[in-house]
Amino acid sequence: MMREECMQTTFVVTLACIFLSFSFARASWIYLGVSSNGQRPTVAADTAADLMQPAGDAPENPEDALRNSARVVCSNLPGLVAHQVEVCQQFPDTIKSVSEGARRGIRECQYQFRHERWNCSTREDDYSVFGQMLLSRGSKETAFIYAVTSAGVVHSITQACSSGALNECSCDLSKQGRATPEGWKWGGCSDNLKFGIQFSRRFVDATEKSKPWESKSVRSLMNLHNNEAGRQAIAHLMRMQCRCHGVSGSCELKTCWKNVPSFTEVGDYLKRKYQKSVQVALKSRKRLRRKSGRRFSVSKGELVHLRKSPDYCENDPEKGILGTSGRLCNKTSDGPDRCSILCCGRGFNTKVVKKVERCQCKFIWCCYVKCKPCITRTDIHTCK
Repeated sequence: MMREECMQTTFVVTLACIFLSFSFARASWIYLGVSSNGQRPTVAADTAADLMQPAGDAPENPEDALRNSARVVCSNLPGLVAHQVEVCQQFPDTIKSVSEGARRGIRECQYQFRHERWNCSTREDDYSVFGQMLLSRGSKETAFIYAVTSAGVVHSITQACSSGALNECSCDLSKQGRATPEGWKWGGCSDNLKFGIQFSRRFVDATEKSKPWESKSVRSLMNLHNNEAGRQAIAHLMRMQCRCHGVSGSCELKTCWKNVPSFTEVGDYLKRKYQKSVQVALKSRKRLRRKSGRRFSVSKGELVHLRKSPDYCENDPEKGILGTSGRLCNKTSDGPDRCSILCCGRGFNTKVVKKVERCQCKFIWCCYVKCKPCITRTDIHTCK
């Protein structure tokens, strides 16, 4: 968008131009979920959603005001390709849910890998969020990032539909009132998974689908496959909830509906898929095959990768690897956070932390509590 075009719009939209206009080289839509402080993210999408409300000096028609604001703000959000900008302009209310979906994906990734050498760290100085080298490497970690963020968008959009936060959709009433052979009826307000998946395919996949055929590669096919695997995880984990109706709590009639799982369940499921990720190669222009040579095809729900993962032990800025030096480790753990594993054989430093707390408290009549000071000493181990 040209600077002159920004200056000709309303004051609110002009403010959006000032706030959002910066370099988006090699940006990713996942940037919409980045937090600046590790707590409540202050992302462009949150500001954009607020700015896309009709302002006092906007045109008399609120729809025209919203459309004009959406056109400017969506064009300046970081990391969006042309088709994603179109979706943003067509459904401006959804961009905040996309931001929340990306945020859920990032947080769940960091939780699942919190004890491992690669801990899903983000780079706030890089609009690609995880570093361009990692996203282009085609490793198991790349596969997990694409799957969990795609799943995050489905999860967030679907819940926003059911809660009435979006005008474009509502809960799924397509089966309401239908009887089943088991004797119960569909009822309630099922989560609209169909809309969530369709929106995710349209928005998230646009990054790869917008590339011209000659520039598409096996990595694009890998990314699209893992995006779909994240969506399939939500579909696979959909859970049914039922309510009984009848005299004195009897279950003469039962109505049931479907809800999306908690995102923690989705993260656990995708972590198991990550551990069994399939290495693939290009079979044809549009298909992947197992590199192991096995003839059966790769299912939609499996994560796939192209290259083996590095060990992530040493800091290597050129490859986007932070290393494990300075990381907290557990001397007695049997998991990946064990010092001998996390520190890659370099050894670890031990620091004794002394903490004074109140203990053995007693109530004295009348009227105060008397406690003794208790000292605890804890060994803190960090990788050399």
